[in-house]
Amino acid sequence: MFAGHFGLAAAVKSRTPKVPLWALMLSTQLLDVFFVPFLLTGTETMEPVEGAGAYGGSVIHADYTHSLAGALLIALAAGWLASRKWGRKGGWTIGAVVMSHWVLDLIVHRADLPILPGNAGGLPLLGFGLWRWPAASMAAELLLIAVGAAMYYRSLPKPPGKPARRLGPNGWAGLAMAALLVASLATDALGIG
Repeated sequence: MFAGHFGLAAAVKSRTPKVPLWALMLSTQLLDVFFVPFLLTGTETMEPVEGAGAYGGSVIHADYTHSLAGALLIALAAGWLASRKWGRKGGWTIGAVVMSHWVLDLIVHRADLPILPGNAGGLPLLGFGLWRWPAASMAAELLLIAVGAAMYYRSLPKPPGKPARRLGPNGWAGLAMAALLVASLATDALGIG
């Protein structure tokens, strides 16, 4: 769901022009940013699923960064920091975008998302498992990219004195971003990288 998270950031940007796109994109990946050092130290792990392809073919044991409580804590901290820079609405937006990562992961992950950090209490693990059906998961991710790109493009200001919206520098950048996200999804699907 890597590329899909970024598609969501583009959609949110269309509705919150005061929050920079880079901040929204970082926010969609913040749980994974925290996951990397945990993965490198072996505190959190990834385990391939036998018979599954490269796309969504792992059970991810991110018991701290991707627990429901851990994600909420990271979202609250990010939202509070963002509110100091972009006001209350910007803070709520950043916090919600951080939390959106967990919600989207809930949809695609197999049951590997704990409720409490470290899976304290041995509560049931969550995940609806859309990755079991790669074509459906890729279609959902492509839809997020397409909707995000379209909403971002429609939000761009129309050049003054022009009868129609044109692809100015921001539009070309948005188009390039959408193309890179589709390429990212393709490399995930093919197991490249």
